[in-house]
Amino acid sequence: MHLFLTAALGFAALFWVLLGIDLAIGVPSMPSLADFAPLHDDQCPAISVLFAARDEAEKMPDALKTFLSLDYPCYEVVAVDDRSEDATGKILTDAAKKNPRLHPVRIDSLPPGWLGKPHALQTAYENSNGEWLVFTDADVHFAPDLLRRTLAVAEAKGWDHLTLLGEPKMFTLGEKITMTFFGLALLGGTRPYTASNPRSAGYAGVGAFQLIRRVGYEKMGTHKRLAMEVIDDVKLGKIAKEAGLRSGVAKAGKSVTVHWHAGVRNIVRGTTKNFFAASGYRLWLTSLHIFGLLLMCVFPLLALPFVHGWALGFAISSIALPLIAEIGVAVEFGAPKLCALTYPIGALIFVWMITRSTLVTLWQGGIVWRGTFYPLKELRRGVV
Repeated sequence: MHLFLTAALGFAALFWVLLGIDLAIGVPSMPSLADFAPLHDDQCPAISVLFAARDEAEKMPDALKTFLSLDYPCYEVVAVDDRSEDATGKILTDAAKKNPRLHPVRIDSLPPGWLGKPHALQTAYENSNGEWLVFTDADVHFAPDLLRRTLAVAEAKGWDHLTLLGEPKMFTLGEKITMTFFGLALLGGTRPYTASNPRSAGYAGVGAFQLIRRVGYEKMGTHKRLAMEVIDDVKLGKIAKEAGLRSGVAKAGKSVTVHWHAGVRNIVRGTTKNFFAASGYRLWLTSLHIFGLLLMCVFPLLALPFVHGWALGFAISSIALPLIAEIGVAVEFGAPKLCALTYPIGALIFVWMITRSTLVTLWQGGIVWRGTFYPLKELRRGVV
């Protein structure tokens, strides 16, 4: 038994050593918007900010104010009301009367072969004119100089597609625990800093902010390529990279913020459609993710009182290294550093999110998203 514990803990320690080195090199290599001077007016190309909204009357107004208050000379906001049953449409119509930059579009029905959000974003693109496109969500907040600085990064780096890592708004302790670990899982699992390496298969896409050249977006096939893809934001980065676009990721800090969901319960419910989709609806891969999280983040802590010698050293390393990594994520996210101590709890919440997403999707035979049911068979066919 001790030999088994030593081997398992040694594997966990090696994993964290390698990941720690990778993060220590990769995360600082991503540029920060704050390090780039905003473009002057004569350097600013036309931009279309595109988002889809369904029953977003509660969160959208504050986000919309930031979209319409950007310090940028030539931009438009195309907002698609995707079959909303609340006051979303009226809010957009009223705002458009006051601000000519806003162009609301209403969708009343969903054509076959489409998920609601990709279809709405495709519609937004078809009603836009910008040389560059920004895909975002109806609850995201932008800083006034965001577009000037983001374009400055894209031009300086020669990127056709740029994803920004923003800062989540976290209010409760549960939100801080969950979102801080989510940040660690995002960085460690997707390694977004590899997206800019043309020799790497790595890619990145975050729904809060993705900037892409119009010609590049059209080259990769637009959202028609993502018609039945649940994690369309992530896969936008994938098909951009596959199409040969120069892609990259930058850190936005407080320039892009969003309060994802209120409380842990809503975070878990809000990701029900996502996590099984992230594994391509492959049960073996989902099981591997769960096993890996438990082995790397929970098992060393449970084994600590029962081991000695090499196993004890491996256990301590497997606890200390993720703690250090989580502190770094907490600093990036603006969360208290003490939240790093809760990473095993965050890992267990993450495991439950994956498990629940898988069980609910299998039980229902599909997912319910934006008021529409999509069968699992169709979702699997639509995986990019």
